[in-house]
Amino acid sequence: MRVMLADHPLVAHKLTTLRDARTDSPTFRRLVDELVALLAYEATRDIRVEAVAIETPVAPMTGLRMAAPRPVVVPILRAGLGMLEGMTRLLPTAEIGFLGMIRDEVTLEASTYADRLPMDLAGRQVFLLDPMLATGGTLTMAIDLVLGRGARDVTAICLLAAPEGIAAVDRHVAGRLPTITLVTAAIDERLNEHGYIVPGLGDAGDRLYGIV
Repeated sequence: MRVMLADHPLVAHKLTTLRDARTDSPTFRRLVDELVALLAYEATRDIRVEAVAIETPVAPMTGLRMAAPRPVVVPILRAGLGMLEGMTRLLPTAEIGFLGMIRDEVTLEASTYADRLPMDLAGRQVFLLDPMLATGGTLTMAIDLVLGRGARDVTAICLLAAPEGIAAVDRHVAGRLPTITLVTAAIDERLNEHGYIVPGLGDAGDRLYGIV
């Protein structure tokens, strides 16, 4: 798995405010949106394009446009939904699917409760949105699902990642032919005994939407 760390002062600045326990939900949502737009810029460096002939006001030229088929953006509910607008700001023509996944707080195992994805993803670039890569269980399950439907180019965008989660996903996809990329704003120290990233930023879903 290829890991891309977005090492940029603006990314670090916004992430520091996200981590702060005093940051309220409206500010948190806005900063997630802004941060994801910065990560999306890095994540789409290899977006597929094709040549197209156009006429400028001055002269004809050959430019580039996104190639078909359109990429698919998949937020992993519920917290991934807070990342969707920042991603689609850069990819407004992308199709959007949804995966609902939940992690058992005792076993830390992930399970799927909602699946709104095309059955055939062959030839599609897939972008998975999940704020936290902690144990890696949710992301590996999502990767398996989209690979099982024919995707061969998958990029996961996470605000934070733990070394344990990166290692788990890397082991899971090792030796496979598909291209798997992780784009993240920071790689934190470790997981604690409850499976939370340290220092982290807490529960991203709760901080985005409150506790319900």
